[in-house]
Amino acid sequence: MAIWRFDAIGTLWEIETSHELGAEDRDSVGAEIERFDREWSRFREDSSVTRVGRDGGTISSPDAGVMLDAYRDLSTATAGAVNPLVAESLDALGYDASYSLVAGSPIAAPGDWAERVRWSAGEATASAPVLLDVGALGKGRLVDLVAEVLADVPGDLVVDAGGDMRVRGDAVRVGLEHPYDATKAIGVIELQNAALCASAVNRRAWGDGLHHVLDARTGVPVRTWAATWAIAPDAMRADAVATALFFEGGPELAASWGVEWVRMTTDGRAERSPGCPAQLFTTRR
Repeated sequence: MAIWRFDAIGTLWEIETSHELGAEDRDSVGAEIERFDREWSRFREDSSVTRVGRDGGTISSPDAGVMLDAYRDLSTATAGAVNPLVAESLDALGYDASYSLVAGSPIAAPGDWAERVRWSAGEATASAPVLLDVGALGKGRLVDLVAEVLADVPGDLVVDAGGDMRVRGDAVRVGLEHPYDATKAIGVIELQNAALCASAVNRRAWGDGLHHVLDARTGVPVRTWAATWAIAPDAMRADAVATALFFEGGPELAASWGVEWVRMTTDGRAERSPGCPAQLFTTRR
């Protein structure tokens, strides 16, 4: 397999193909990543999200409907714990556009987000300024988009964005990284024509117990679960479930979407969905 590595949206990407990608395919991948980031990044001053956070208005994007529909399901399943207006809660703890990492007091995200933001298939509109954060599923969505860009490339394909991946063709054996020791795995899975996404409290962590997985109802980082993994046909749903699994209602959402999963508590115990094909090395619960 030929491997193309590059940095984008704050993470390392690895795209593996049966044959080395040509310049046209690489340019197409880069253009799609730039398009998505320019529309949805809250870390860019020139993004549509930043503009709507400052002035209100409309984000025109082919991703609006599919992502916000999924957020509606996430929010319902987790009783509001997952919310696309969690950006200000993250800002309050120091995970802001300038990466100040200086924590203030936690603040809850607005619970009425679906009234403040209206959307259709191709756009999202806020009549007043609201700052969106699509981190619960956005990277998975972008992995899917990159895989679609490369749909006509022959042979096997692996699109891996910092551990969130989609595989086409031959099965790939993937380790489930231990959240407290990156040199170890808590299990392995054979991934074929499917996506695997993970989330962990040791990633994007700063300060004393601060990390990026917040309960939107309180603005406080979660404490019970240390890491989650989700396996689905597409990366966006896998990414969304990996976030939902930190909260009550996550397993039920996964079951309704046909997503298999593993999650690990902060004290090292693991559980998984009944049909999950992963082989675990750690204690089951």
